[in-house]
Amino acid sequence: MDPLSDVLSLLKPQSHVSAGFDAGGDWAIAFPGNIGIKCYAVVSGGCWLAVEGVADPVRLSGGDCFLLPSGRAFRIASGLDVPPVAASAVFPPPRAGGVVTYNGGGDVFLVGSRFTLSGAHAEILMGMMPPIVHIKKESDQAALRWSVERMMQELREPRPGNFLVAQHLAHLMLIQALRMHMAEGPRGGVGWLFALADKQMGAAIGAIHADPARRWTLSELAAHAGMSRSSFALKFKQTVGQAPMDYLTRWRMLLAGDRLAHSGEPVSVIALSLGYESESAFSTAFKRVMGTAPRRYGRETVGLPAVS
Repeated sequence: MDPLSDVLSLLKPQSHVSAGFDAGGDWAIAFPGNIGIKCYAVVSGGCWLAVEGVADPVRLSGGDCFLLPSGRAFRIASGLDVPPVAASAVFPPPRAGGVVTYNGGGDVFLVGSRFTLSGAHAEILMGMMPPIVHIKKESDQAALRWSVERMMQELREPRPGNFLVAQHLAHLMLIQALRMHMAEGPRGGVGWLFALADKQMGAAIGAIHADPARRWTLSELAAHAGMSRSSFALKFKQTVGQAPMDYLTRWRMLLAGDRLAHSGEPVSVIALSLGYESESAFSTAFKRVMGTAPRRYGRETVGLPAVS
């Protein structure tokens, strides 16, 4: 798989609620902070988006898509001067799809989903993204349009398999939006998502993900990037936010953590498969990166009593 697919597979994004919102007249709704990512598309009409801690509200128009990856509280409204009501007073408890009509509807229609990341260390994705990812480029909107229109149809016309189809469409919207953010993201942004959009850094990260057990050297990774060792090391640190070998170790430990939680494999087998000649060397690296010993991590993750 490619690095983006690798990380999303490891973090296991799950769409819990996919729904439509049809509003009319003057309205404003306040949503509390929560854990996860929210992904929305404005099908028609327009509204304002204000996110906690972000100075300037964003005007949204038909065709716009936006991600809220930080879990901050936010408000959507027909006008910034309209007093908001709590989302809990407008939306029913989480359910499988459907459309919520507010104030008679007819002026603005949105579809969206909320994702949680069930994999450990979800901050590898969340922590490197801005509070709002706003997709407004016309060509990018066109790429999302099919998913949005299908989602709208599934929500308006419930049929057998509706919930599963909506989940798959929500995942497609999320991946498309992340791709667009990679391509459109501000130059100088730090994090592997931005680095993947850089041809040189993306080549090196792709090599690490393709063979994490290999005894990579700085020279070999620099060769994949087509750069000198010193230039590569500097650019990798500036772009990704950590040194190449630190990134390699962290990725190995994230892979190991997933296998400890789900595979039932012995620590010695996992260590060998990730390029460590001894279990003790692997355990030392794992504890340094993940904050706990491998066996303890595996037991705590699957809900078993922890042992020393």
